[in-house]
Amino acid sequence: MKISIFVIVLTLSACSGATDPAANPETSTPDNEVVTVPASENENNPEVTRPQTESFDLMTSEGNQSHTATLHQGEGFSLYVFEKFTFDAAEGRLFFSSNPEYDVEIESLTANYDLVKLKTAGKEELEKFGEVSDFSGELVEHPLGSAEIYLQVSSGEGINDYIVWKSETGEAFLFRLHNPKGEEVSDFAGPVLVSLSTVQSDS
Repeated sequence: MKISIFVIVLTLSACSGATDPAANPETSTPDNEVVTVPASENENNPEVTRPQTESFDLMTSEGNQSHTATLHQGEGFSLYVFEKFTFDAAEGRLFFSSNPEYDVEIESLTANYDLVKLKTAGKEELEKFGEVSDFSGELVEHPLGSAEIYLQVSSGEGINDYIVWKSETGEAFLFRLHNPKGEEVSDFAGPVLVSLSTVQSDS
Protein backbone atom coordinates (compact mmCIF):
# COMPACT_ATOMS: atom_id res chain seq x y z
CA MET A 1 0.00 0.00 0.00
CA LYS A 2 1.44 3.35 -1.00
CA ILE A 3 0.92 6.44 1.07
CA SER A 4 0.18 9.57 -0.97
CA ILE A 5 -0.41 12.37 1.55
CA PHE A 6 2.51 14.79 1.70
CA VAL A 7 3.86 17.12 4.34
CA ILE A 8 6.72 19.59 3.90
CA VAL A 9 9.37 19.15 6.57
CA LEU A 10 10.85 22.50 7.50
CA THR A 11 14.48 23.02 6.52
CA LEU A 12 16.61 24.79 9.06
CA SER A 13 20.31 24.39 9.82
CA ALA A 14 21.67 23.98 13.32
CA CYS A 15 23.13 27.17 14.75
CA SER A 16 25.22 27.97 17.77
CA GLY A 17 22.84 30.58 19.17
CA ALA A 18 19.49 30.24 20.92
CA THR A 19 16.41 29.20 18.97
CA ASP A 20 13.39 31.49 18.83
CA PRO A 21 10.70 29.76 20.92
CA ALA A 22 7.99 31.00 18.56
CA ALA A 23 9.53 29.23 15.57
CA ASN A 24 9.06 25.62 14.49
CA PRO A 25 11.48 22.94 15.66
CA GLU A 26 14.46 22.27 13.42
CA THR A 27 14.62 19.02 11.51
CA SER A 28 17.77 19.48 9.39
CA THR A 29 16.26 18.05 6.22
CA PRO A 30 17.45 19.12 2.75
CA ASP A 31 15.79 21.98 0.86
CA ASN A 32 12.47 21.14 -0.78
CA GLU A 33 12.24 17.71 0.81
CA VAL A 34 8.73 16.45 1.34
CA VAL A 35 7.82 13.42 3.40
CA THR A 36 4.53 11.65 3.81
CA VAL A 37 2.38 11.61 6.86
CA PRO A 38 2.27 7.89 7.63
CA ALA A 39 -1.28 6.63 7.66
CA SER A 40 -2.52 3.10 7.70
CA GLU A 41 -5.92 1.76 6.75
CA ASN A 42 -5.70 -0.20 9.99
CA GLU A 43 -4.88 2.67 12.36
CA ASN A 44 -8.50 2.97 13.51
CA ASN A 45 -8.84 -0.76 13.98
CA PRO A 46 -6.18 -2.04 16.41
CA GLU A 47 -7.43 -5.61 16.00
CA VAL A 48 -6.18 -5.70 12.41
CA THR A 49 -2.54 -6.69 12.01
CA ARG A 50 -0.45 -4.00 10.38
CA PRO A 51 1.06 -4.87 6.98
CA GLN A 52 4.66 -6.07 7.04
CA THR A 53 5.75 -3.28 4.68
CA GLU A 54 4.57 0.22 3.78
CA SER A 55 5.67 2.50 0.95
CA PHE A 56 6.33 6.19 1.53
CA ASP A 57 6.95 8.86 -1.10
CA LEU A 58 9.88 11.14 -0.30
CA MET A 59 10.04 14.19 -2.53
CA THR A 60 13.61 15.50 -2.76
CA SER A 61 15.49 17.85 -5.08
CA GLU A 62 16.10 14.80 -7.28
CA GLY A 63 12.40 14.10 -7.65
CA ASN A 64 9.73 11.87 -6.17
CA GLN A 65 11.14 8.62 -4.81
CA SER A 66 9.26 5.74 -3.25
CA HIS A 67 10.87 4.14 -0.20
CA THR A 68 9.68 0.96 1.47
CA ALA A 69 9.77 0.61 5.24
CA THR A 70 9.50 -2.68 7.11
CA LEU A 71 7.48 -3.25 10.27
CA HIS A 72 9.70 -3.90 13.32
CA GLN A 73 8.63 -5.08 16.75
CA GLY A 74 9.86 -3.36 19.92
CA GLU A 75 9.04 -3.89 23.59
CA GLY A 76 5.27 -3.41 23.51
CA PHE A 77 5.16 -1.37 20.30
CA SER A 78 5.92 -1.54 16.60
CA LEU A 79 7.08 0.92 13.95
CA TYR A 80 8.13 1.09 10.31
CA VAL A 81 11.87 1.26 9.62
CA PHE A 82 13.57 2.33 6.39
CA GLU A 83 16.38 0.43 4.67
CA LYS A 84 19.32 2.55 5.88
CA PHE A 85 18.25 2.30 9.51
CA THR A 86 18.68 -0.31 12.22
CA PHE A 87 16.26 -0.92 15.07
CA ASP A 88 17.49 -2.41 18.35
CA ALA A 89 14.32 -3.85 19.88
CA ALA A 90 15.90 -4.61 23.26
CA GLU A 91 17.04 -1.00 23.73
CA GLY A 92 14.14 0.62 21.85
CA ARG A 93 16.72 2.45 19.77
CA LEU A 94 16.47 3.40 16.09
CA PHE A 95 19.69 4.56 14.46
CA PHE A 96 21.36 5.31 11.15
CA SER A 97 23.20 2.11 10.19
CA SER A 98 26.29 3.82 8.79
CA ASN A 99 26.65 6.16 11.79
CA PRO A 100 24.94 5.06 15.05
CA GLU A 101 25.52 8.51 16.59
CA TYR A 102 22.41 9.56 14.65
CA ASP A 103 19.73 7.89 16.71
CA VAL A 104 16.48 8.11 18.62
CA GLU A 105 15.54 6.30 21.83
CA ILE A 106 11.89 5.25 22.05
CA GLU A 107 10.20 4.69 25.40
CA SER A 108 6.59 3.67 26.04
CA LEU A 109 4.92 5.74 28.75
CA THR A 110 2.45 4.43 31.30
CA ALA A 111 -1.16 5.59 31.15
CA ASN A 112 -0.70 7.80 34.24
CA TYR A 113 2.39 9.66 33.01
CA ASP A 114 3.00 13.12 34.51
CA LEU A 115 3.62 15.81 31.88
CA VAL A 116 4.97 18.31 34.42
CA LYS A 117 7.57 15.87 35.71
CA LEU A 118 8.48 14.76 32.20
CA LYS A 119 9.00 18.33 31.00
CA THR A 120 11.17 19.13 34.03
CA ALA A 121 13.24 16.01 33.42
CA GLY A 122 13.55 16.85 29.73
CA LYS A 123 14.83 20.35 30.38
CA GLU A 124 17.41 18.99 32.82
CA GLU A 125 18.59 16.44 30.23
CA LEU A 126 18.91 18.99 27.43
CA GLU A 127 20.44 21.90 29.35
CA LYS A 128 23.87 20.28 29.13
CA PHE A 129 23.73 20.78 25.34
CA GLY A 130 22.70 24.45 25.42
CA GLU A 131 19.66 26.70 25.72
CA VAL A 132 16.38 24.78 25.59
CA SER A 133 13.54 25.87 23.29
CA ASP A 134 9.96 24.71 23.82
CA PHE A 135 7.86 23.84 20.76
CA SER A 136 5.19 21.83 22.58
CA GLY A 137 1.75 21.67 20.97
CA GLU A 138 0.78 21.62 17.31
CA LEU A 139 3.67 21.04 14.91
CA VAL A 140 2.84 22.75 11.65
CA GLU A 141 4.04 20.84 8.56
CA HIS A 142 5.81 18.21 10.65
CA PRO A 143 5.43 14.41 10.38
CA LEU A 144 4.52 14.06 14.08
CA GLY A 145 1.68 16.58 13.73
CA SER A 146 1.62 17.54 17.40
CA ALA A 147 3.47 16.81 20.62
CA GLU A 148 2.47 17.22 24.25
CA ILE A 149 6.11 18.06 24.95
CA TYR A 150 8.67 19.11 22.34
CA LEU A 151 11.92 20.44 23.79
CA GLN A 152 14.93 21.11 21.61
CA VAL A 153 18.50 22.34 21.81
CA SER A 154 20.11 23.49 18.56
CA SER A 155 23.81 24.27 18.53
CA GLY A 156 26.88 24.09 16.36
CA GLU A 157 27.20 20.44 17.34
CA GLY A 158 23.73 19.47 16.12
CA ILE A 159 20.17 19.07 17.39
CA ASN A 160 18.84 17.22 20.43
CA ASP A 161 15.10 16.68 20.91
CA TYR A 162 13.00 15.48 23.85
CA ILE A 163 9.48 14.67 22.68
CA VAL A 164 6.36 13.27 24.33
CA TRP A 165 3.94 12.22 21.59
CA LYS A 166 0.64 10.35 21.37
CA SER A 167 -0.11 7.89 18.60
CA GLU A 168 -3.37 7.86 16.63
CA THR A 169 -4.59 5.09 18.92
CA GLY A 170 -3.89 7.11 22.07
CA GLU A 171 -0.71 5.61 23.50
CA ALA A 172 2.04 7.97 24.66
CA PHE A 173 5.74 7.65 23.88
CA LEU A 174 8.92 9.50 24.79
CA PHE A 175 11.44 10.13 22.00
CA ARG A 176 15.02 11.25 22.70
CA LEU A 177 16.46 12.22 19.33
CA HIS A 178 20.13 12.93 18.65
CA ASN A 179 21.00 14.53 15.31
CA PRO A 180 24.69 15.55 15.23
CA LYS A 181 25.83 18.09 12.67
CA GLY A 182 27.46 16.24 9.79
CA GLU A 183 27.11 14.74 6.34
CA GLU A 184 24.40 12.29 7.36
CA VAL A 185 21.97 14.96 8.63
CA SER A 186 19.79 15.08 5.52
CA ASP A 187 19.67 11.28 5.18
CA PHE A 188 18.68 10.83 8.82
CA ALA A 189 16.21 13.52 9.83
CA GLY A 190 13.38 13.11 7.32
CA PRO A 191 13.04 9.30 7.35
CA VAL A 192 13.47 8.99 11.12
CA LEU A 193 10.61 11.42 11.81
CA VAL A 194 8.36 9.46 9.46
CA SER A 195 9.30 6.26 11.31
CA LEU A 196 8.48 7.85 14.66
CA SER A 197 5.06 8.90 13.43
CA THR A 198 4.27 5.19 12.78
CA VAL A 199 5.03 4.07 16.34
CA GLN A 200 2.03 2.23 17.76
CA SER A 201 1.42 0.21 20.91
CA ASP A 202 0.65 -3.49 20.61
CA SER A 203 -2.02 -3.37 23.28
